[in-house]
This record gives sequence, C-alpha cells and structure tokens, in this order.
Amino acid sequence: MPPHPKKKRTHAKRGWRWSHFFKAPLALSTCAQCHNPKPTHVVCPTCGYYGGREVIVMTPEESAQGA
Repeated sequence: MPPHPKKKRTHAKRGWRWSHFFKAPLALSTCAQCHNPKPTHVVCPTCGYYGGREVIVMTPEESAQGA
C-alpha cells in the first residue's frame, strides 16, 4: 500500500492550492469589417468575415440575428 498523509490538509492550504484553478474571461477582439466584438480566431458571427475575407455568406436575416 502507498503511504498516506499523516494530517488533514487545512482549509487555508487547500484554498491556496485551488486559487489558481479559475476560468479565464473570454478574449474578445473587434471585427475589422463590422467593428463588432467577436472571439479571437473565430469567424465573425455578425458579418461572416475572417481575416479580411468573407468566409460565410450571410443573409440579411442571419446578420440581424447575430447583432
């Protein structure tokens, strides 16, 4: 059998260990075409552009829903 800890880990030590496991906020950038916020390295959900070119052809109804 492997060795076991002799003492219970205190709440403070546990909190110190778990303080680094948090969820980072989503990084947003502005779309070069429509200037709306969008996640980085993702096709713009509003206009369908990525990297200066149109990747997804958006209909007027779809672009209205994305905004």
